[in-house]
Amino acid sequence: MDLVTVRWFLVVAEHGHVTNAASELRISQPGLSRAIARLERELGAPLFDRAGRGVVLSVYGRIFAEHARRLVAEEEASRRALAQAADPERGEVSLGFLHTQGPSFVPDLIRRYRRDHPGVTFRLSQDRSERLLAMLLDGGADLVITSPRPDDPSLAWQPLVTERLQLAVPADHRLAARRRVRVSDVLDEPFVAFYRGAGLRVVAEDLFALAGARPRIAFEGEESSTVRGLVAAGLGVAVVAPAAPGEEFSGVRHLALAEPAAVRTIGLAWPSGRTRPPVAEGFRRFVLAHGSGH
Repeated sequence: MDLVTVRWFLVVAEHGHVTNAASELRISQPGLSRAIARLERELGAPLFDRAGRGVVLSVYGRIFAEHARRLVAEEEASRRALAQAADPERGEVSLGFLHTQGPSFVPDLIRRYRRDHPGVTFRLSQDRSERLLAMLLDGGADLVITSPRPDDPSLAWQPLVTERLQLAVPADHRLAARRRVRVSDVLDEPFVAFYRGAGLRVVAEDLFALAGARPRIAFEGEESSTVRGLVAAGLGVAVVAPAAPGEEFSGVRHLALAEPAAVRTIGLAWPSGRTRPPVAEGFRRFVLAHGSGH
């Protein structure tokens, strides 16, 4: 069965006459009759009954016609989708990014891009770095903004911004009046960590390792707002990324970390060996050219 013959079947069903259908399709009447006969043999059922000089759908034909219309509609939809995917000015970009990039960085990138490309839409996913990279590998995302640099050789990555990390402490903490601290100042205190698989979890554990210790993890959270909320409740301290402009967290003090390693680099990742739709490639090039600052 091929879709051309299915389309021809629907035209015959609409006209109720093979000769008139052949005329509209600009093919010979015998050629159309042979094509319908082949389709009936493939399906194992007669699709038309004779009605005077014309034809009408048989009971089997009526059943098949419903499915045939859906087949044709799906084929047309797929063609439209392919045409749209080939147009860099229309279509959808699937973008994943870290929770911490949601308040301002990613929205600002999208706002600036859509100013000149209003036909482009975005499907957005926020998650921790481990899951974002999994989305890239299984085709669930075109691009992701994440940290740290992926170690999978099939993924390309380019840095965008480097952030100085901070130590979040309760407002009444003994170090709250300080402007600058070291991880070694809180080695024995309860620690609020991001879940495993988060880039900030890796950085925090590395900072503690450099100080010769492991964090005493008391609580874990997935989003920075949750982690900071646990800190504000006096349940521990945490290594966090800088707050977005305008963000305020009651009950929390943010102290600069003195260690040179207390940084994280945010970058754009994509599968290096996969063909990207032009709409995704256009946004990728824009981010690499214009996403190097908040």
